Amino acid sequence: MKKSLTALAFGTFGLGVAEYVMMGILPFLANDFRITIPQAGSFISAYALGVCAGAPLVAVIARTWPLKRILYALCCIMVLSSLAMSLCPVPSSGAGLGWQFWLMIVFRFCAGIPHGAYFGVGSIVADRVSEPGKATLAVAIMCSGMTVANLVGIPLGTFLTSILSWRLIFAFTCVWNVYTLLSISRWVPDMAPLPDTGFKGNFRFMKHLAPWLIILATIFGNGGIFCWYSYISPTLTSLAGVPVSWLTVMMVLSGGGMVIGNIVGGELSDKYGPGITGRGLAISIFVCLTLIALTASYKWCLIPLMVIACGCLFAVSSPQQLLLLRFSKGGELMGGAMVQLAFNLGNALGAWLGGIPIIETTPDTYHYPAAIGACLAACGIVCYVIFCRRYREQA
Repeated sequence: MKKSLTALAFGTFGLGVAEYVMMGILPFLANDFRITIPQAGSFISAYALGVCAGAPLVAVIARTWPLKRILYALCCIMVLSSLAMSLCPVPSSGAGLGWQFWLMIVFRFCAGIPHGAYFGVGSIVADRVSEPGKATLAVAIMCSGMTVANLVGIPLGTFLTSILSWRLIFAFTCVWNVYTLLSISRWVPDMAPLPDTGFKGNFRFMKHLAPWLIILATIFGNGGIFCWYSYISPTLTSLAGVPVSWLTVMMVLSGGGMVIGNIVGGELSDKYGPGITGRGLAISIFVCLTLIALTASYKWCLIPLMVIACGCLFAVSSPQQLLLLRFSKGGELMGGAMVQLAFNLGNALGAWLGGIPIIETTPDTYHYPAAIGACLAACGIVCYVIFCRRYREQA
């Protein structure tokens, strides 16, 4: 594996920890900031808003920069935002949304800014350094840092927070991002900037149907998974009867599925094409969620289905990333970042829709999020079918 891809994967690992560890340490931050859990959930939303704002911002400001310089700038933002979060003050007394809370919101927003843009630039770099016919696998290797973060970084971060402090995990992320910056400087070759198509040129690709089909397929597919996965802990414990002490192991199994699925998706995409691979994985997501909706009360059915669903979630990621890169000529920087924007929109949509039918006092209602997710996944299949029929040769 080329060292340049390893350096890019270091960056996605840091981004993965910064984004997802918040879900595990939310109660600790709520306690320290003297706010409720729903109020602390704003820290997650602030990061997602940063992701959505960062991609077009970088496309406008840095579109004429050499690719390696853009990576330097994004890594510097990652370092500074992680440092700021680790040092953010907390109120010493009282309750309510004090200035410390809003300061943390700003830091979380800043932490999200480089996320989508990093994946966009990283996809272009991975495509350029890949061997012939191995472009999707190269993108999958770049994305592998995110899956390893789910497998190792997030459970470890949650554990360290429980025995020491949430500040420690953000300090670790800061140091890791410094190492990522050094790795990129050593291992990623200098590359010429993308052709300057002007401000409007960066968004011209969005006039066509193909990128919108990919974006919608990403939103529906990821939204379908997160309809159910956002509530995986109570589904496992309240509905399937999994002991609470098993939850850490369950999260590790989910992360393992993501790691394997990410590499398998890249291999399949290089062999059969990203469009056909994406369509097949979308069908797999639909089938998996349907089975979960029907069998979620049986833990020995739910656990393997959970691993497969998480594997499909990241297996479809690199084909989507490459497809959107291919269909955003003249706006590759923005196109490469759009998958992450769609991914985060899908997360938000899925978590909202999946929570609507849940009644906490009635465990059986945890069947419904997967059923809603299957409906969203079906919409994703429709997008892929249309895409494959109209653009199969170009894809």
